[in-house]
Amino acid sequence: MAQAKKAVSKQAKKQARAAAPRTTVETYHNYIGGEWVASASGEHFENINPADTRDVVGRFALSTVEDVARAVAAAQAAADGWKRLPAPRRAELLFRLGDILIRNKDAYAAAMTREMGKVLKETGGDVQEAIDCTFFTAGEGRRLHGFTTPAEMPDKFAMCVRQPVGLCGLITPWNFPMAIPSWKLIPALVCGNTVVIKPAEDTPLSTINLVKACEEAGIPKGVVNVVTGYGETAGRALVEHRNVRLISFTGSTETGRVIAASCADRNAICSLEMGGKNVIIVMDDADIDNAIEGTIWGAFGTSGQRCTASSRVVVHKKVYKKFTQSLVERARALRVGDGSDAQTDVGPVINAAAAHKIMGYIEIGQREDGATLACGGNRLAKGAHARGYFIEPTVFTNVAPDMRIAQEEIFGPVTAVIPTNSLEEAVEIANGVRYGLSAAIYTQDVNRAFRAMNDMYTGIFYVNSSTIGAEVHLPFGGTKATGNGHREAGTQVLDIFTEWKSIYVDYSGKLQRAQIDEVNFE
Repeated sequence: MAQAKKAVSKQAKKQARAAAPRTTVETYHNYIGGEWVASASGEHFENINPADTRDVVGRFALSTVEDVARAVAAAQAAADGWKRLPAPRRAELLFRLGDILIRNKDAYAAAMTREMGKVLKETGGDVQEAIDCTFFTAGEGRRLHGFTTPAEMPDKFAMCVRQPVGLCGLITPWNFPMAIPSWKLIPALVCGNTVVIKPAEDTPLSTINLVKACEEAGIPKGVVNVVTGYGETAGRALVEHRNVRLISFTGSTETGRVIAASCADRNAICSLEMGGKNVIIVMDDADIDNAIEGTIWGAFGTSGQRCTASSRVVVHKKVYKKFTQSLVERARALRVGDGSDAQTDVGPVINAAAAHKIMGYIEIGQREDGATLACGGNRLAKGAHARGYFIEPTVFTNVAPDMRIAQEEIFGPVTAVIPTNSLEEAVEIANGVRYGLSAAIYTQDVNRAFRAMNDMYTGIFYVNSSTIGAEVHLPFGGTKATGNGHREAGTQVLDIFTEWKSIYVDYSGKLQRAQIDEVNFE
């Protein structure tokens, strides 16, 4: 199935290149050892605007195993100097980086909309998240706290400190092409690690913009390196390189499993953030208008291309009819188009493979016995939509919890509305999927809210809000098949990019054997 998707994607890109006007297109290189250099292959791939496939955003280095090896070598060469630079000094460079991101926010957002497709207010939010992450995490340069503790022997001091993991490989997705790289890059740097980043091939420009900002901020050569290209070549080479101590990956569950196995084989650290099948529970006492707003934003923001997207809505039967009628009405009113247009509510999906997958799930939903296609369901391919990957916001109603559209991650502008009789049943339905990233409840009853908060087995939970909208000072991640237990953002991310060292200082002047020698209490 993965090979079929790749074939669809590559064929679509060939067709897009053939249709694109041959205007001047900027060429971008890898960043290795503080220099912008061409790939060893001398070849490039093109980044296509998903709203208009005639628009070539740029030509990017098609990296090889040799390019990854060069980037790893550069990161290794810079490791000792960066690790020895005191953490507060590293943080000063990151604060400078934050200022550069603020200055360039509008330009970065416009470039991101062009290469990724989501509307400008959302790409602005993506850049803002990188800004927030940078300033918050840079503060940890003076708070990389360990702790002291009483020793069990006299004249002995005990403490623990953090130390950098080493060389980190960061593999990042296309849906948040600056925010998610920042979640990984900034904590890795403040902790004293060097990095090699392999951004998604659909959105390399936003990550390159982030790396250029690092260069301008004065981060030393070799500390940050970026290689662009495809996952099966550059990504695989990074994952399998024996000198890369840690791989931090955000992407599909299937790819995450392959990465986990490879890391386990060479005893590397692995941090995975993968899929979601998130749920909004709407109780009979909910503020329906507020719940509709949250569902529209959660289901169709970023065209549903979020791991936290509200792809299921479990609604109490007492308000089910009112809720679904209003949801369908609002979904039909959403304006689908180019994200650079201020009037657009929902932009394109990322590429032809994604459109093919989403339309396949819509067909599955229509075939599943009992489900009703209440609105949407069509690929838009005429007029202003003729050159892009546009899909109507789609709502299925009367969905059963075990249907595929209620169980599998679609990653598009599709949501399934499921009826329920009670809070207990709603929680059971909500927990009844393989993922455990984000969940929400709309209710005016504080007892119901706390019961759901306690009983939902997810990494993120909202009350009277949508399932999307993480804040950088709290940990981000999920349970079950969503990941492997690590968390990004917050101070908890420091546990990914550091390892603990326990230190004992014995100033007694003699050998003291813990757990063996007795302490004289006299």
